[in-house]
Amino acid sequence: MRHDPTTSPATATAILTLAGGPANVTSVTHCMTRLRLTVTDPAAVDGDGLRVLPGVLGVVGAGGPSVQVVLGPGVVGAVTAEVRNLIGDEPATAGTHTAHTEPTDAEPPRAESADAAPVGAELAVADLKERIRRRNATPAKTALRRIANVFVPLIPALIGCGILAGLNGLLLNAGWLPGLTPALTAVASAFMALIAVFVGYQAAKEFGGTPVLGGAVAAIVVYPGVAKVTAFGVQLTPGQGGVLGALAAALLATRVEKWCRGRLPGALDVLVTPTVTVLVSGLVTLYGLMYAAGVVATAIGMAASWLLSTTGALAGLVLGGLFLPLVMLGLHQALIPIHTTLIEQQGYTVLLPLLAMAGAGQVGGALAVYVRLRHDTGLRTTIRSALPAGLLGVGEPLIYGVSLPLGRPFVTACVGGAAGGAFIGFFAMLGDKVGATAIGPSGWALFPLLAGNRGPGVTAAIYGGGLLTAYAVGFAATWLFGLTRRPRTGAAA
Repeated sequence: MRHDPTTSPATATAILTLAGGPANVTSVTHCMTRLRLTVTDPAAVDGDGLRVLPGVLGVVGAGGPSVQVVLGPGVVGAVTAEVRNLIGDEPATAGTHTAHTEPTDAEPPRAESADAAPVGAELAVADLKERIRRRNATPAKTALRRIANVFVPLIPALIGCGILAGLNGLLLNAGWLPGLTPALTAVASAFMALIAVFVGYQAAKEFGGTPVLGGAVAAIVVYPGVAKVTAFGVQLTPGQGGVLGALAAALLATRVEKWCRGRLPGALDVLVTPTVTVLVSGLVTLYGLMYAAGVVATAIGMAASWLLSTTGALAGLVLGGLFLPLVMLGLHQALIPIHTTLIEQQGYTVLLPLLAMAGAGQVGGALAVYVRLRHDTGLRTTIRSALPAGLLGVGEPLIYGVSLPLGRPFVTACVGGAAGGAFIGFFAMLGDKVGATAIGPSGWALFPLLAGNRGPGVTAAIYGGGLLTAYAVGFAATWLFGLTRRPRTGAAA
């Protein structure tokens, strides 16, 4: 189903109503496929109603404080803009929530009398929502979601700069346009050189601090003058610790700022709080965090290299096979700091091509369903509309529209992803590394971002071979085991 942009206001209005109304929403963001809403009262969110809205491909996190509505690429940007317009320039804060919303077709009018209360089935639904909310509000899941929120806004710049870096590399290798390549190098590399500042800004914003103070402290990580500082007997180098050091510095700055603001009167707060925040956090960053983050970042790089060089096929099988469940749960964004760290260290992340095989396995599985169920017109229409996005690595339309509702094809798609990951991992064991210079795209869209140690031709061939393997195994596994019992017509439509 193609999305008509003129329906964005209606879609946004329905989503906002089912999310508990404007007063229940405290923040609105989006990634490539998902509208992300942070809500004050998770119990006010009608997850079932959201799932059946036309144009909604799935809902993640209903019952928790962070609700993700899967809309697909292109659509999500338009709907997000409309949601922001409906809320206003300043979304409601936690203190402004009211339980009452205007009745709509999606939500029947509620009784206003004081003795009105849910009974029977309504009590069971309320109890289920509360249990889901508690399950999704674990400290680990909440921390992963918030860290992901720091990096998600940076993805467009990572994609753009990564593609330009790949183009510049081709021009340099071919010896073409020598007068242009220095300019392209500057354009493609500037963001990565200063990414620590953006991470610090976003981290402070996400965790309740002043964004510019987080950016100011994180800027210390990349400042050239740190080369004159010695910590633990070792001379620091600009960029040491990378995005991990910047993230830690900004989190510390936020804690220091909040501590100061709770103890100083307004007249002193304006001058003292920023000064103390930058001073204390800056010194701790220089004499502790940069060194510690550098050790962790180095360990991540060494672990990734060791994993692929010694257990590449097994590692690829596991990563490719388990990535779809991570996407389904929305936890795949937690890998962004690891990808970014590897890109900073090695120039590319060797994990992303392995993980991209999960989407390819799902494409193969969806094709098997399409061929096998010739008379299920609704399901075939869903597959035709979702396949283009799937080929480009956007997996949510196929997850929530096809494989997950059918059940078994989701498992067989994971088998295809595992096979593709094992294919690429096998070549990594032979010394042929395949990586991506940026994060975000997947599937066929990842080809412009590929990099490795054997040249662009070999790298593209290995990655393409992995895609074909995942397609073929996903198709075969779904054909043989995914549809042993015919689903009801229209079940996934």
